[in-house]
Amino acid sequence: MDRLFVRRRLEEFLIEDVGTGDITSESVCTEERVKAQVVAKKGGVFAGGVFLEELFSILGGVSVFVRKEEGQRFTEGEVLVELQGQALSILKGERLCLNILQRLSGVATRTREFVRALEGTGVKILDTRKTTPGFRTFEKYAVRVGGGHNHRFALYDMVLIKDNHKRVAGGLKEAVRRVKESLSPVYKVEVEVESLEEVEEALELGVDIIMLDNFTPQRVKEAVDVVKGRIPLEVSGNITLENVREFALKGIDYISSGSIIYAAPWIDLSLRVL
Repeated sequence: MDRLFVRRRLEEFLIEDVGTGDITSESVCTEERVKAQVVAKKGGVFAGGVFLEELFSILGGVSVFVRKEEGQRFTEGEVLVELQGQALSILKGERLCLNILQRLSGVATRTREFVRALEGTGVKILDTRKTTPGFRTFEKYAVRVGGGHNHRFALYDMVLIKDNHKRVAGGLKEAVRRVKESLSPVYKVEVEVESLEEVEEALELGVDIIMLDNFTPQRVKEAVDVVKGRIPLEVSGNITLENVREFALKGIDYISSGSIIYAAPWIDLSLRVL
């Protein structure tokens, strides 16, 4: 991940939270130097520690000691991070530090649950663009920490023809034709299909990936029988932790689920000055 990009994002987050100044801490703190710990109030999969050194380098005067590796499990009561330095900087960065760790650890934890549900199937779990505005880079990073994989990052790096594109173009065939006419073959073309008829049409159009949208497990199996391994198949829509393995066992390649990000609960942590 580009360090300059991360630093700029962190500066933006600090502007949002600190603004013109932390009027409480600036009134209370003088030149005190303190030690502080980030402690888990609930267990999970650790993610986000890699961003803390950059965060506190912006604030200045704080040494960061991350006690857990990215992707490592932790339990309630464990010390995850230790901080030493200027009390004012630690208190200014407290909320952003916790927000990053709580959010990213939550995403990594939920992703890990899906990864474990898919063990032995060979199917990869993918995220989507259903992310928090401004926080996508961090959330997609957490998916990787949890053992998942990233789908396209944004609208510019991959073609995905969805239902509304088909409606605008008047059908799947015309939408694919327009894309192939407009873009270099370097871009992979994925199409979202809603029926077995569209599966067959997509095969004839020579696309790279077919996404089976809101298919039942039985219809997924029928689509697999039609495709016969000629191109990768992705399943999306109504995927839950309870049914994800059932879909995976039908012979597909990928499962994408926005819920590994948007439905991930934050992991409760606290920062305590010692």
